[in-house]
Amino acid sequence: MIKSMTGFGRCEVSEGDRKITVEMKSVNHRYLDVSMKMPKKLNYFDSAIRGILKEYVQRGKVDVYITYEDLSAGDAALSYNRKIAAQYVEYFRQMEEQFGLKNDMQVSVLARCPEVLVMEEQRPDEEEIRHLLEQAVRGACEKFVETRTREGQTLREDLLQKLEEILQTVAFVEERSPQILAEYRQKLEAKVKELLADAQIDENRIAAEVTIFADKICVDEEIVRLRSHVEAMKAALEHGEGVGRKLDFIAQEMNREANTTLSKANDLEVSSRAIDLKTAIEKVREQIQNIE
Repeated sequence: MIKSMTGFGRCEVSEGDRKITVEMKSVNHRYLDVSMKMPKKLNYFDSAIRGILKEYVQRGKVDVYITYEDLSAGDAALSYNRKIAAQYVEYFRQMEEQFGLKNDMQVSVLARCPEVLVMEEQRPDEEEIRHLLEQAVRGACEKFVETRTREGQTLREDLLQKLEEILQTVAFVEERSPQILAEYRQKLEAKVKELLADAQIDENRIAAEVTIFADKICVDEEIVRLRSHVEAMKAALEHGEGVGRKLDFIAQEMNREANTTLSKANDLEVSSRAIDLKTAIEKVREQIQNIE
C-alpha cells in the first residue's frame, strides 16, 4: 500500500502504577530521520525504540515524544548505614574521654547525623519497563501507519487522476503531429507556386523538404517513452510500497521527455500542450514528495 510521509500516532499504556505515553508525528524527508524526547531514565532503551520504529517507517522526519509516570510507593526506601553510625558512636566516645564531657548520645541524635539514615531511590524493574515501553511504541506506530496509509490512498487517487490527464495531453500531441505535417506541406506548396508562378512544381523537392521538417518535429519516441513512464508509475502506485524514490525518478524522466517535446514543437497548439504537460508533471512530482 502507498503511504504518505505525513502521519500521527498516539498510544498510552498503563500497568499498575506505571504509565507510558508515546506520541509520534512525521513530515517529508528524503531519508528516515528520527528525533526522540523522553525522560533520562528511559535513555537506556533508545536503541531498542529506534529498532522498532524502523519496522514501521522507511522515510520521513519522525518526532517521537515519550512520557513516563511511576506513582508506586516503592520508588524510594529508607536505608540505615550501620558503619557510619558505628563511626559516629566511636568518635563521640573518643571526644568524651579526650575532653571530659558527658556523652549524651541518644538514638534520636544519632539518626540526625548525616548519612546515617539515607533515602534511596529504588531501581525500577527494567524488563517491566521495557515490556510496557514496547507496547506503547508499537501501539503508536500502528496508529501512525494507519494515518499514513489513509493519506497515501488519497495521494494515490489524486496521482492516478493526474496521470490520466497527462495521457490525454500526450494523445493530443500524437494526433496533432500528422496534421502539422499536412499543414506544412500545404503552406510550402502554396509558397512555391507563388514564387514560380506557372512553372511546374518539383514534387520530389517538396517531399524532401517535408521529410526534413518531419524529422525535426518528430516526437514519436518521446510519446512512447512518456506512455511507458506513465504505465510504470501506475503499476508502482497500484502494487508498490515504499516507492517514493522510484516514483520521483520516473517523474524526472517524464519531465525530460516533456522538455524535448517542447523544444521540438513548431506549432502553437503543440507548444501550449507541451507546457501543460510540463505543468502536470511538476504537480505529480510535488505530490510524490509526500509518498514514503
